[in-house]
Amino acid sequence: MSLAAVESAGRFVDLAGLLESCEVGGFRADFVSWGHYRPEYWRNYWHSHSFHEICLAYSGEGRFNSGTTEYGVSEGDVFLARPGDIHEIESSRSSPLGIAFWGFTFRPLASVSGSGWWSGLTRADGPVVSRRVGGLAGVITALAGEAAQPQSGYDEALAALGAALVLDTARAFALDQDLSVAPVVRDRGPVVVEAMQRHLLDNLARPVTVREVAAAVHLSERHAERLFRQYVGTSMMATLRRMRLELAAQLLLDSAVTVTEVARACGYSDVRPFSTAFRSSYGKSPTQYRASGGTHHLGSEG
Repeated sequence: MSLAAVESAGRFVDLAGLLESCEVGGFRADFVSWGHYRPEYWRNYWHSHSFHEICLAYSGEGRFNSGTTEYGVSEGDVFLARPGDIHEIESSRSSPLGIAFWGFTFRPLASVSGSGWWSGLTRADGPVVSRRVGGLAGVITALAGEAAQPQSGYDEALAALGAALVLDTARAFALDQDLSVAPVVRDRGPVVVEAMQRHLLDNLARPVTVREVAAAVHLSERHAERLFRQYVGTSMMATLRRMRLELAAQLLLDSAVTVTEVARACGYSDVRPFSTAFRSSYGKSPTQYRASGGTHHLGSEG
């Protein structure tokens, strides 16, 4: 989401009374102000707050004075006044500053040790101007959209977006070492195989090919089959047959469903090959299995 979109997010101010607090990562934020200034000349004079106040410049330029330091700010800058910081902001007359701003208190819900994303808010000596916009423009725009037309579920949506706003705000002012984490090692194999198994389960009643399953997880047929065997221990088609027959065994316990209907629900267009496969796996024909109430002797999978 571009900064330009924030200019049309004027309904951001309507979050007052809609989004009052959120929790994220062991911290609670209570929102106390929301604002949106159009790119026209303006100035707010020296003042301070008991909360964190953050501004995102989406256009123009101006100056941000914090204590004895003056910062030039322009489109793409995020600037912060921590609790107790005496500050003022003035827009340029020739290139007026447009900003969205928000304010919140920030406190831990339990003892927090070390540093992390939250250090951008808890460090008294941290930066006050940042170019690390991250996802702020998108979150602000999404919040304004929810505020403009609340719909069912808006409480949950606003809570999630509020948490994202606090997190991205803190990250903008955190030091690099605060944000650094150990490399995340991901083994996509189990996730991809689970997706392939889910695809098989979702399509037991229709013809399925290795090519189709591989395409669903964006792999070549060879790679998909190799990965599947590695984690499951059997081929994709053998697993499909097992799943179909396990479903058949469940359906046969319902006497209201005919054997023909069971066969079709399990991907067999004809009862005869279904009966042969079922007998090979369960040691009984479908009719015998139903009559025995599901008691069976395991045979070899066919």
